Amino acid sequence: MRIHLDKIASVTRNLNLGRWVTLGDEIEAREGSVIAGRVIGEKTVYKDLEDVHGRMSALHDGDIVVGALGHRNALQGYEGVMPTQVAPGDRLHLLNLGGVIGQCVSSNIGVGAPFELEVLGQVLAFPEFGSRTGVPAFIQSAAVPGKPNAKPVPVVFVAGTCMNAGKTLAACVLVRAFTQAGYRVGGAKLTGVSLMRDILAMQDYGAEAILDFTDAGSTCTGPTTAAPGAKAIFTELADRGVDLIVAETGDGIMGEYGVQAILADPELRAWGAAFVLCANDPVGVEGGVRDLKHTYGIEVDVVAGPATDNRVGARFAESLGLTARNARTQGKELGELVLDKVRPSLPARS
Repeated sequence: MRIHLDKIASVTRNLNLGRWVTLGDEIEAREGSVIAGRVIGEKTVYKDLEDVHGRMSALHDGDIVVGALGHRNALQGYEGVMPTQVAPGDRLHLLNLGGVIGQCVSSNIGVGAPFELEVLGQVLAFPEFGSRTGVPAFIQSAAVPGKPNAKPVPVVFVAGTCMNAGKTLAACVLVRAFTQAGYRVGGAKLTGVSLMRDILAMQDYGAEAILDFTDAGSTCTGPTTAAPGAKAIFTELADRGVDLIVAETGDGIMGEYGVQAILADPELRAWGAAFVLCANDPVGVEGGVRDLKHTYGIEVDVVAGPATDNRVGARFAESLGLTARNARTQGKELGELVLDKVRPSLPARS
């Protein structure tokens, strides 16, 4: 069946889909399967879909959209699971703004119930020129393979205690500082659920190359996919000639998106040249710093995030022997501090 798409979700961006696609009736129920569905109903909150260019547009009842099957485990959003089987006519849910589709099992009151989708079929790809025989489309088919022989470059890890802890702003401020210092910067998002917004923000702040876990083939990361995806991202960015990488881990250092697997991986830790922890409050600062040191042997170089929004929180961090810099009000100081930490690992500027 040929069908015209009203919206193409960003999770499918590397497949370069057009507005007209061919659908098959048999759907492979596995992460990354690209499917089309019809939106059922209207919403007043959490009602947008990010397209392949990173633009948000509102969804409406009857819109035909394309996304990819996956799961989600968001404390401040939806919890959704991969369905064990999928067929045309089934009802599934849109689990995030990037177009991940699954079966919602719980939701945060702040975002309301998710959009419901009537499944129409699996998008078919035609990899052989001139062939009329389509094959099921998966986002993994366009994933970056990574470059295992790439020479490692310094990585600044930006992690947080939870969602909305100021990680992306801190990462962007660092990208800008390194770029203004004359370095070629790679921007990376290592974990989370598929959305281009954060890496596009890094690009806006000057990152020369950007990649996230969806580029590595995941709609939503987990304990088994996060570390391999991070290795593919790091080696791919290094191969593209960046001098260093600013890498944000989505969600928190305790969660279900696989951040722990990255932190526990010796190969990935060896790339690390600095570690920034973003926290919302003093409890998060002390608990996060303690967990990182005792569990992974990671020393935090600087604390940022809402916990440092004024002198009260910064003073608490300093009472623990930590350095605190706020990304919103002390962006230049944050950038200079981290740059001083990583400069010995960077190439000399011409």
